[in-house]
Amino acid sequence: MTTQQEQTSSHLRFPATFAWGAATSAYQVEGAVNEDGRGTSIWDTFTRTPGRVLGGDHADVAIDHYHRFRDDVAVMAELGLTAYRFSVSWPRIQPDGSGTFNLKGLDFYKRLTDELRANGIDPWLTLYHWDLPQALEDAGGWPNRDTAYRFADYARCVHDALKDHVHTFSTVNEPWCAAFLGYASGEHAPGRREPANAVRAAHHLNLAHGLAVQAMDARRVGGCVNLYAVSPETRSEADLDAARRIDGLQNRFFLDALLLGRYPDDVIEDLGVGLDFVADGDMAVINAPIDVLLVNYYSRFTVSGAPGGKASAAAAPTDTGSPWVGSEHVSFVNGGRPVTAMGWEIDQDGLLEVLNRVARDYPAVPLVISENGAAFDDVLEQGRVHDTDRRAYLDAHLSACRAAIEAGVPLEGYFAWSLMDNFEWAWGYGKRFGLVHVDFETQRRVLKDSALWYAEIIRHNRRHEPTDS
Repeated sequence: MTTQQEQTSSHLRFPATFAWGAATSAYQVEGAVNEDGRGTSIWDTFTRTPGRVLGGDHADVAIDHYHRFRDDVAVMAELGLTAYRFSVSWPRIQPDGSGTFNLKGLDFYKRLTDELRANGIDPWLTLYHWDLPQALEDAGGWPNRDTAYRFADYARCVHDALKDHVHTFSTVNEPWCAAFLGYASGEHAPGRREPANAVRAAHHLNLAHGLAVQAMDARRVGGCVNLYAVSPETRSEADLDAARRIDGLQNRFFLDALLLGRYPDDVIEDLGVGLDFVADGDMAVINAPIDVLLVNYYSRFTVSGAPGGKASAAAAPTDTGSPWVGSEHVSFVNGGRPVTAMGWEIDQDGLLEVLNRVARDYPAVPLVISENGAAFDDVLEQGRVHDTDRRAYLDAHLSACRAAIEAGVPLEGYFAWSLMDNFEWAWGYGKRFGLVHVDFETQRRVLKDSALWYAEIIRHNRRHEPTDS
């Protein structure tokens, strides 16, 4: 390790039990969409619709993780990961979203988790990362209440099959995205622009989480939310109201439901929809006790409510509507911070703000950073990727994690997003988040400088038990 690396990592000591991981999702990495009985997902359909994904990209092959998982686990072991967060493809387990379970699909995840455990890597399983079986979408999708019950059946099946292989199960990844990007803006699959149905979808995704928690007798189970620090552009009344609105729909709508068993009154008023889809007892189900809350954090939102607001610095890649139901007038502006290749503001202080807020304002629950990372314009030169911007991003956000722990936040782990470059949803293959560079033509994997640095951070913290924790 160089002197510079020692100086970088020496201030980043974490508790000896801290989980050091990286994350992926099934649709973004697996490929093999027509193999071993896998059914069609909404993302298969979406990517085949002209204009939905940049360049007409799809994930039929992605990075071929389905066939290369042993080699990919070897990369994880080389990095020294102690944990790996992945998702299960629902249509690989239930091709039609209900009924018979596909044993070949379950067998793949058994082989994957066995390989992880054999290499000393703890599998963290996410049940849903947006790949709804197309048959369930044809029946109404997430706006249809029955989808939540189908999800609970699927969760029970996966849990029963893999409970001896997996220690931590999580339910729905980023329900905000699945609901509001999928059913309001149309940026994500299934590509619908139906604001009222997006709100119904959000509730049914929350309900699906609660029903799944009840259905699984898991040793450790959690929910997963994507949280943002939100700032008004100015202290004007309009901008302060815009910040309240976006914070409400992005953060409080889901945190309050999962951890307090209610929806915020001001958010319901902002949405302007009735709650006829919320049945008696739903909120108690959603508020089912969890063992860990997974938090995905990438950026800060700076917002304005002024009339004729400016265009967002992080525009969608294709023609879409607004995901901000009831607050479509709010504009997103650059707050003067540097941005990633996605146009997202880089603000590690926002991560500390988010973690402190959850620990302060909600019932005590262990927290894990389940996604954190950045896309930059990586260049492979002479077999190396010198991604200094990504390394600086990760270093700053890990420093924020350490500060949160020192402030008393019960933070138990960190998962970088993503382990490898992969299919980046509506952006196709044009945005790279990985610690590992992937040549999408040859499938060759190359560790970026950020991966080598992260491996040293992990090695340092596994070797030395901190004296100040």
